[in-house]
Amino acid sequence: MVTIRNPSDSSLRQLVIRLYQNRFDPMSVRLRSPPSVTDGQTLYRVVVDGTEIDTKQPAANWATGTVVTIPLPKPIAAGGTSTVEIDWVGDIPDIPIGRGAARGGRRGLRVFQLAQWYPQVSKYDDLRGWDREPHLGGSEFYNNYGRFEVNIDVPAGYLVGATGTLQNPEEVLTATARERLSHVLESDSQRVIVGPDEKGAGNATANGNRLVWKFTADTVNDFAWATSAEYRWDATRATIPTRGAIPINIFYLPEDTLYFKTGAMARHALEYYSALWFPYTWPQFTQVDGPENGMEYPMLTMSGPGFGVTDHEIGHEWWPMMVGVNETWYGWMDEGFNQYMNILSEDAWNKKPTLLDSLGGQFGQTSGIEIQAPMMWDNNYGGPFSGYVTYSKAPMMLSMLGAIVGDSAVQRAMKAYSEAWRFKHPSPWDFMFAMNRELKQNLDWFWYYWLFTTEAVNQSIVKANLSGGKAQVTVRQAGEMPSPVMLRVEFAASGPAPARMKNAVIDGRTATVTWPVDVWFSGNRTFVANLDFGGAKIEKIVLDPGQRFPDRDYSDNVWPRPAAK
Repeated sequence: MVTIRNPSDSSLRQLVIRLYQNRFDPMSVRLRSPPSVTDGQTLYRVVVDGTEIDTKQPAANWATGTVVTIPLPKPIAAGGTSTVEIDWVGDIPDIPIGRGAARGGRRGLRVFQLAQWYPQVSKYDDLRGWDREPHLGGSEFYNNYGRFEVNIDVPAGYLVGATGTLQNPEEVLTATARERLSHVLESDSQRVIVGPDEKGAGNATANGNRLVWKFTADTVNDFAWATSAEYRWDATRATIPTRGAIPINIFYLPEDTLYFKTGAMARHALEYYSALWFPYTWPQFTQVDGPENGMEYPMLTMSGPGFGVTDHEIGHEWWPMMVGVNETWYGWMDEGFNQYMNILSEDAWNKKPTLLDSLGGQFGQTSGIEIQAPMMWDNNYGGPFSGYVTYSKAPMMLSMLGAIVGDSAVQRAMKAYSEAWRFKHPSPWDFMFAMNRELKQNLDWFWYYWLFTTEAVNQSIVKANLSGGKAQVTVRQAGEMPSPVMLRVEFAASGPAPARMKNAVIDGRTATVTWPVDVWFSGNRTFVANLDFGGAKIEKIVLDPGQRFPDRDYSDNVWPRPAAK
């Protein structure tokens, strides 16, 4: 049974339900060929507030793929509640060896990963009302927050990892496993909870024929789980800033021995992102092995054992799991932000400083390509560049923003944004407004060009008249995206030190000089930058020295021009 609360100011006359598993139906519309076909999901009984709905009536639109609209016998009043009971049956896609999974699935009867496995109430928001976007397989999800109470009935001997907290360990675990679990929070060691020699009922789990594993999860936007009679179970801890230690559970198949090292990677990600944004909120975290090697759910990831995938999927616990963005439309607010923070986390793991130079400039190589949609385009229909737009462009965008305001300022602003929208559903406009507010400047020009267009800066030094420590540098912007004018000036190793200049930062024998972006707002295509460093001799000038502004050709950003080879 599901209890639905209507927090809007409008009565709801329909209920929109998602049947994600219908994507595997052979007649379903989708973007990707699935690794397996099934009969999808079938609803047998729907009861709303005690009134049974005729599932065969044409008006109910029962056969519309992954989105089902149910007319309500009585509207849910603004601020009111309603209860829904649904009986359904669904197939679990069997993923052949050698094929990637499709957000869960099974390998025969050996291991099961259950994701998007139940009829799910769609999101209703103040932008579009009911979210009716179909699940086509390319884009991801947009879900409600709620409390889940889930009972999972499996044969004894099958271990279960899931979203939420196990409520009945004394009924499903052995005394040995419970005793081992009691020591997990004592150190960073990765401990064996159920080992390779502990198989079957009475060894891997409590005795019996079938066991019911009971989980609860508060304030989560989905529930996923996995089970296998062959799972090995290790556990360790993560120490979350301001919260203390929580358990990390790792369920893996016996041949996948690299999971022996995964606990430290998971700990690093949970602790690093907790410090970067806000503390991981939930009471535990679980990583499960299986056919799906990279997908995220609240408190649970389906992930391979390596650092990159472990770190990336755990990063999703922040967005979209704790900051509930609409991944279907705006994947860059989910995957893109995650890719950005993965760069920071991986460098911290490898104990090296992060350098975001050249990242923003890379967009100059693909800007303006006709088949590339803007970042604000509905990602369901993003075309062949949708993966690039979803994953790659946000780190590029934030690299350029870091050149303007500083990387640490970008991260402080995003931290404030994430804290303000924790367990809420921000739109792109909420993000833009939050960043403008936190950075204390109007960056509307920046957001417009990055999010609503595919334009680039494409700047160059046209000419430079040098005379000792003085110069007139003519800069041209051939693209439609404006940017500040940023010049690095290099001086001769000997001779007078460079004199101070009000918009310059001098560091030894180099200076960085910046003019604000509004030098372009009059519509001019060229700008003359006047330099005056007294008697110091200028030897070289570089435009956009960090290569953070999208540019197709950086060879014309240097004066004097390099000799032709």
